[in-house]
Amino acid sequence: MSSGSPDQTKRTAKLALTLAALGVVFGDIGTSPLYTMRECIARLPVEVDHTEGVLGILSLIVWSLLIVVSLKYLFFVTKADNRGEGGIFALLALSHAGRDNPKRRLGLLVIIILTGAALLYGDGVITPAISVLSAAEGFKAIMPDLAPGVIILVASVILAALYYFQHKGSKSIGGVFGPVMIVWFTAIGLLGLWQIVHYPQVLVALNPWYGYNLLIHRPVGVSAMLGSVVLAITGAEALYADMGHFGRKYIAWAWYFVAFPGLLCSYFGQGAFALTNPEFRDNPFFALAPAGVGQIVLIALSIAATIIASQALISGTYSLTRQAIQLGYFPRLKISYTNAEHSGQIYVPLVNALLAFGSIITVWGFGSSERLAAAYGIAVTGTMAVTTIAYFVVIYRRWKWPLWLALPICGLFLAVDLVFFRANIHKFAEGGWFPLAIAGLIMAIMHTWKTGKNEIVHRVYGNEVTESELVSIVKSPRVARVSGSAVFMAGNPRGTPLALLHHLKANKCLQQTVVLLSVITEEIPTVNEPGRLSLQFIGEGLWRAVGRYGYMESPNVAALMEMICERGALLKPRETTYYFNREMVVSGGESRMWEWQKGFYSFLSRNARTAKDYYKIPPTQIIELGLPIQL
Repeated sequence: MSSGSPDQTKRTAKLALTLAALGVVFGDIGTSPLYTMRECIARLPVEVDHTEGVLGILSLIVWSLLIVVSLKYLFFVTKADNRGEGGIFALLALSHAGRDNPKRRLGLLVIIILTGAALLYGDGVITPAISVLSAAEGFKAIMPDLAPGVIILVASVILAALYYFQHKGSKSIGGVFGPVMIVWFTAIGLLGLWQIVHYPQVLVALNPWYGYNLLIHRPVGVSAMLGSVVLAITGAEALYADMGHFGRKYIAWAWYFVAFPGLLCSYFGQGAFALTNPEFRDNPFFALAPAGVGQIVLIALSIAATIIASQALISGTYSLTRQAIQLGYFPRLKISYTNAEHSGQIYVPLVNALLAFGSIITVWGFGSSERLAAAYGIAVTGTMAVTTIAYFVVIYRRWKWPLWLALPICGLFLAVDLVFFRANIHKFAEGGWFPLAIAGLIMAIMHTWKTGKNEIVHRVYGNEVTESELVSIVKSPRVARVSGSAVFMAGNPRGTPLALLHHLKANKCLQQTVVLLSVITEEIPTVNEPGRLSLQFIGEGLWRAVGRYGYMESPNVAALMEMICERGALLKPRETTYYFNREMVVSGGESRMWEWQKGFYSFLSRNARTAKDYYKIPPTQIIELGLPIQL
């Protein structure tokens, strides 16, 4: 009995991870059947035979799921993990493109990858809106005369409640994500399977020839329909982004054993219903359930599933923001931790408020999931193309794959991505500009902030006062040494912080123990404790300390100070004074930034969370020194 207990525990842990992955990772792609088939059929050209068109749509959906999700992401891209973590910033770190020189502008590859990250924010606004609105529209199946305004109001209330409860964290509801999604995939799979049993001829669409025939022989007007096929693979990026939370193996198990079969049965069931009811013009998804109680249950389940899908995307946006902050591509924002046991469960109030505002405005602006679907897809396909490009750089430059092997694999994936992207270009005028506008704003923020920080490092922190020169200055009889300890926060782990030089110039004194502390974000998710701190004694009571954190972590200065004390520095953390520079940016200088960027950076700098708040240092122990900077 005792010998079997560890095995049983291990199996339980594996099942729990697979179940959690199902709930978090596959929420978005799992709710795509709510609207994908309806949009594809609605956009079929009138001259296309109905049977030929439905079979072609099903074939394109199946092979899109196989090529994009199963082959590209699960078999290839998820292998490009940065110490277990995935996502667009993991590719940035693996490619080494983020190690830009402050003396140079951001490289082309960095710009491309940042564009992919920015597009995810646009997707983060529109995905909750279309998912929840599609579920709310299910009420029309039981109340055909229901006014559109009521549906919009219901969707808005659901979204408002979802975003309101974000500050409580996902721990309390996270445990039900997996079981609900199990019920969801089982329900939609069985409903679809029931239709397939009654019309098994629909399974011929597994043959890729039907999709190929539709694309090749009916090119006019089919492009718009292909732009709706991509709705079936939205959320594929989450497979890679959430890999660090669950592991590649468990995500694959959840996909192959639950999500993929459920999606296939649902899509083929809707196709079978469309073929046997060619005159039906409403959403075939809700028509699969028995009228009355059956449809009511399906509507309730779909609302629960879309909430889970939205929750997963919202949490992912928080993580993406923290990574961008840590890597220096985003201004510092307030980050709250909602689970003491898991540092990955965070809440970013400003991002949450902007997402809530954007999603609710999107619902009211577009009014229906049909109109919203017409705007959906550009951001998703753009992100997929960026992922392929970054993945090619990683396998060719870092992993040293031969070009003859790397190019055909990534060429195939990029061709698929670009075909879908081109098929969605026509959506720009129909509302596709909206997620692109959001992405453009995020891109402007990231590029401006990173460029501005590089300029400041190059101009301000690149001073020539070396450590040996600093020791000579401190030894001067004109500098009085007073009791106590001080920490000078240094943006550069070399040279002398300007705050220290200004302090010496103004006060002509210095504490007996002084630590020059730099906090650096490495291009890895987490840093092991042995490598957390490096400490060097410079002389005359001066110490150089460098704290290192991964881009998935948040700095903890209090913990660093305890480690510094343990290694021999004579200071008392609770009595230590911390000195910060307070940057006051003005334009009109000779930096390489555009004039609008100088003003924009100044605005971002004034409204960013101050470093003293970000590092969680008691305000009574802080002294800020003004530092005018002309860009």
